[in-house]
Amino acid sequence: MTGHIYRDVILEQHVRLFRGGMGAEFLFMDDNARTNHANIVDEFLQSEDITCMDWRAYSPDLNPIEHVCDMLGRRITAHQPPPTCLPELRKALLDEWCNIPQDQIDNLILSMRRRCKACIASSGRHTPY
Repeated sequence: MTGHIYRDVILEQHVRLFRGGMGAEFLFMDDNARTNHANIVDEFLQSEDITCMDWRAYSPDLNPIEHVCDMLGRRITAHQPPPTCLPELRKALLDEWCNIPQDQIDNLILSMRRRCKACIASSGRHTPY
């Protein structure tokens, strides 16, 4: 992924539209990947008036989607037999994505305040999450 691809595919096609729907309260959080902080990305975010969450370089990743992806990965790993080609993997991913209970995702989202407080209390170092 390059800064150009990140801007063109992720920011322009998804984040900008989502921010428009959320309004002034929108606060964008990324994962601190190097491409996410390329000059072209920073310029785009400023031009679209998208506020980014301050995130220390070595802070724990509190983004709920990372935990959902972990759940998904564990479910795929448990498949017997495991997927052996891309079409099988795609089908398994789609099936398992649909089978993740919504209450688990809701609980992750509701835990954000607690997770952020723990991160602040640890000065951005390791948290139990």
